[in-house]
Amino acid sequence: MDYSKELSPEVREKMKKNLVYVGIFSSVMLFAGLTSAYIVSMGGGFWLKYPLPNAFYISTICVGLSSLTFIYAIYNAKRNQFNQVKIGLLSTLILGILFIVYQFKGFNYLTESGIHPAKNYIMVSDGRYGDYFEIKYKGDYIQVNGNDYLVKNKKLSNSEFDALKKYTAEFLSIKQNDTLTTKADQNFELLLRNQKLIIKNAHFYINDSTAMDFVDEIRLKQMAENIRDERGDFFARGKYGKDFIIYFKGVALDYKDRTLMYDNKKLKPYLQIKAAEAADTASSYLYILIALHVLHIAITLLYLIRVIIGSFSNKYNKDNSIPLVTGGIFWHFLGFLWLYLLLFLIFIH
Repeated sequence: MDYSKELSPEVREKMKKNLVYVGIFSSVMLFAGLTSAYIVSMGGGFWLKYPLPNAFYISTICVGLSSLTFIYAIYNAKRNQFNQVKIGLLSTLILGILFIVYQFKGFNYLTESGIHPAKNYIMVSDGRYGDYFEIKYKGDYIQVNGNDYLVKNKKLSNSEFDALKKYTAEFLSIKQNDTLTTKADQNFELLLRNQKLIIKNAHFYINDSTAMDFVDEIRLKQMAENIRDERGDFFARGKYGKDFIIYFKGVALDYKDRTLMYDNKKLKPYLQIKAAEAADTASSYLYILIALHVLHIAITLLYLIRVIIGSFSNKYNKDNSIPLVTGGIFWHFLGFLWLYLLLFLIFIH
């Protein structure tokens, strides 16, 4: 026997609201724990900071407007304005979908900027240009400053960098037990430990009789991968200090001569090594926080679709608006939660 049907509308509304509040409390605890862990982790080591994509701000407008359209739907349900209820709910659904779309646009922008959710580092270590291999272009050394590749202190043009990518692309296919073969390119010369490599029978040789060993081939492949992905010293793309910056224990670091600087002094060698090995924990947290919120939005949209279907049979009116009210409470909470996350990431991240 369903005793809930014997309860007054006021009691049933209170029970359903209490369930919503329990869900809200659980979500608050989840995100409070994650943001607290974020702050603790940030203070303990190297941390990457960068501006948030504009798509996240557009999604903020979408979720803000969707709260207004949800309020519009509830307002009209209590006045038996059924067509307006449908308009309000459908508008909320569309804006909710747009919110998710722009969240993914933001994710896409981050990945294109070299910022990934996992298996990523702040600084390039493996295959770092200049550690083992260097390249000459038309007789001049190619140098690296940040993520820029230069010749005579002038950044390579797009066509020149494309030529460099094409030259190093053949090194990407190196596999164990396979001998690296290469084609000579009159514009480029490859050097290993400041020694020009010889091309002999389509293979790289250190001298007339000694072929380059497999360990160095792997290093060459890693350098080619960095060039392909337009990485110099950092995984994040762009200019250091403008598009991103590295913090150490809450203090912004400078970058000069391919070295991180703290208070106008080079970081100690062991800290340089630690920075090179540091994972990009900041970006992992960012993706987790935003992805979890998107998941909450997506699940609530499924509930909203169910409510919309009910609205087409004029189910919701002044005597039956509890599903709209409780759904609206959680939807507004998600809007405020996103605003909190955005402000947190702006001022903390």
